[in-house]
Amino acid sequence: MTILHLALATDWDAARTAGEYRLSTLGRTLEQEGFIHACTDHGQLNGVVQRFYLDVTDPLVLLTIDPTGLDVRLETGADSAELFPHIYGPLPLAAVISADPYTPA
Repeated sequence: MTILHLALATDWDAARTAGEYRLSTLGRTLEQEGFIHACTDHGQLNGVVQRFYLDVTDPLVLLTIDPTGLDVRLETGADSAELFPHIYGPLPLAAVISADPYTPA
């Protein structure tokens, strides 16, 4: 099983330099939010893109993550009853299987 996270390319580049990823979502850090938002699959990701990323013009990167060994909890979002994976703690680079440029369909 893998989970997905959409990141600004500049944030992902900074994480590769720092050795870990610490952004929760657009404009919010792990420390501010308490966890890193993620999606279970591409269908869920498409819904997130439609709700939160339509106005983003900066390049995006889709991170495919192996959750093994991470503190990942399936929880509902503030505005939805849908279960989303939340990553508690920084995301180590080793857990990222791939980081591919993302363009909305």
